[in-house]
Amino acid sequence: MTNRICALTVALSDNIREDDAGHIMAAIGMVKGVMGVTPVVADPAMYCARAQARLELEMRVLDVLGEVIE
Repeated sequence: MTNRICALTVALSDNIREDDAGHIMAAIGMVKGVMGVTPVVADPAMYCARAQARLELEMRVLDVLGEVIE
């Protein structure tokens, strides 16, 4: 038996203007089985989460480089 999928999440590589997103949303809406497409507006919490993730990744890379150099 296989699982049933009720939704898919699409993440964009970068924030885009709302009017530019309309074309992408229209294209996704044309895919068979898509009932609706709802945009998610970028907010300060999203920027904070991205900055924290970037910092954590940088710290991990520095730790690995420190181990290689020693």
